[in-house]
Amino acid sequence: MGRGGPQKIPRPADARLGARPSWAALTPAQRRLSVVDLLPLVDPIATTEPGHVDGRPPAAILAPFYDGDDGATLILTRRAWHMRSHTGEVSFPGGRFETGDVNLRATALRESHEEIALDPGLVDVVGQLPQLVTVSSPAAIVPYVGVLAERPLLVPSPDEVDGILEVSIEELLDPSIYREEIWTRGGVDMEITFFELEGDTLWGATARMLRSLFDRMAAEALR
Repeated sequence: MGRGGPQKIPRPADARLGARPSWAALTPAQRRLSVVDLLPLVDPIATTEPGHVDGRPPAAILAPFYDGDDGATLILTRRAWHMRSHTGEVSFPGGRFETGDVNLRATALRESHEEIALDPGLVDVVGQLPQLVTVSSPAAIVPYVGVLAERPLLVPSPDEVDGILEVSIEELLDPSIYREEIWTRGGVDMEITFFELEGDTLWGATARMLRSLFDRMAAEALR
């Protein structure tokens, strides 16, 4: 199938290559992690949550992990091709806060159930990654990390999800599939992260979230 996917990437004509990943010097053994290895790398769940910005509610996503044959494995989705935004992009399940949600953690679990039929009762939400904002929305996105005892039975919702991807951390930490590009927007340089998967490209906000986790892991491993 080859690496990379067919989604549209708005790459500017003057894009240039950036730096190698911080984890490039890790050995193959260091790149093979279990879910337990990831737990010290995530932040505790915040006691306060971001609010609305310019009338837009915050969003929450879930990064679900389980231990598979190749170690810690991450569940991702490919957004449906008929969606009006982020068409066909690889992302975590998640979405905007809704009035009935108790908190943003509930938002992440509800959206994951709606998009891929992930039973909230199977998910142990162990922490979160640093929140971020994107160019398309000023409201914060909060990434929660969920742990599953085993590989779950998942069903994609055709309204939102074209497919479900299960990718090992070992594969994501392979430096040969990683690329950083520098995009200049409004005179400001931005580091854009890419992971070239089998048949798909993981990039944008989702890739940034994973990069933050992997940078922490590399800093600990290379001390």
